[in-house]
Amino acid sequence: MSNTPKILVINGPNLNFLGIREPSVYGADNLQTLVASLKAQSKELGCELEHFQSNSEGAIVDRIQAAYGNTDFILINAGAYTHTSVAILDALSAVSIPFIEIHISNVHAREEFRHHSFLSAKAMGVIVGFGLNGYRYALDQAVSYVKSKKAN
Repeated sequence: MSNTPKILVINGPNLNFLGIREPSVYGADNLQTLVASLKAQSKELGCELEHFQSNSEGAIVDRIQAAYGNTDFILINAGAYTHTSVAILDALSAVSIPFIEIHISNVHAREEFRHHSFLSAKAMGVIVGFGLNGYRYALDQAVSYVKSKKAN
């Protein structure tokens, strides 16, 4: 891989409805606005950013597997699959790409079923409850981590 960090952002089910779905919980910005903001930030940070969104668990697993060997870091908001998908956990474990788990809302202040994550135990970190800013924080951390690894 090149010295330019390559970051993959994965958004799971219903995140294509940002700005429409429960704006009091998820905010008024839509997914396109979020991706545009992350692309601008990635240019400032000197990294390459790719975004993928799917409502399908299998498509997310396929995209994680496709990242093997060509992606330095994954930022993932698996949506409801966070609480149900061993398949996504297994895919992340199989590719051995470091990742940060992101949640827009504070899942620990919501329904009890949202308190458990299948992904957290393997994640480098978890960012919860900071709205869309959580993605920006995660991108900063991911790029910093990859650049420090590539420098060594």
